[in-house]
Amino acid sequence: VQLQASGGGAVQPGSSLNLSCAASGFTSDEYAIGWFRQAPGKEREAVSCLNSRDGSTNYGDSVTGRFTISRDNAKNLVYLQMNDLKAEDTAVYFCAVDPISPWCGNFYYLPRFNYWGQGTLVTVSS
Repeated sequence: VQLQASGGGAVQPGSSLNLSCAASGFTSDEYAIGWFRQAPGKEREAVSCLNSRDGSTNYGDSVTGRFTISRDNAKNLVYLQMNDLKAEDTAVYFCAVDPISPWCGNFYYLPRFNYWGQGTLVTVSS
């Protein structure tokens, strides 16, 4: 299983970024794929999750209404559209997959995500 996140960068508050996660190597049609972030000196936190079975999504409280997770099955890509970025969104963003269960109800429980990609840095600063 390989996951590769990209699309990070340095932007000003209020800006938008669209992160991409290229996923490959797992055969299950039912999985949960999520975005997570880790700010300097802080624990990794869950940002968003997508259920491959029904397309349902979950979001962390701090990003609800600003971030949107989506997928392009044909390209094996999962996106995280981030709007109205704030300084507190500054972090390294990771994508990860649970190839066993597509349920996102407990996406805050990071150990269930067995496979992780390398992160992409998002810096929001004026």
